[in-house]
Amino acid sequence: MSNDDDLDGVFRALANPIRRRLLDAMKDGPRTTGQLCEAERALDRCTVMQHLKVLETAGLIIVRREGRERWNHLNAMPIKAVHDRWIAPYARGAVAMLADLKGRVEG
Repeated sequence: MSNDDDLDGVFRALANPIRRRLLDAMKDGPRTTGQLCEAERALDRCTVMQHLKVLETAGLIIVRREGRERWNHLNAMPIKAVHDRWIAPYARGAVAMLADLKGRVEG
């Protein structure tokens, strides 16, 4: 599987607002599936589990089981890959344009 194929899965996973909210809930640390279900009260446990499976398949979360609990950990590396591939090159261009503008205004 190529890097672009990997990013396709990440983009598909991030396209859903529920999955983005689940990731947001894990920003400050791992959460159990039960805690994530509490955060998404409008959804039943099965639906939350389906969303978590999509996130796990995309590599956006790492799951660790402890007894009966399932701990979901945010894996930021795929998000960094999106940043490196899509955001950083455009941000560099924007910074260069702002520097050029500053030079014109001050010069």
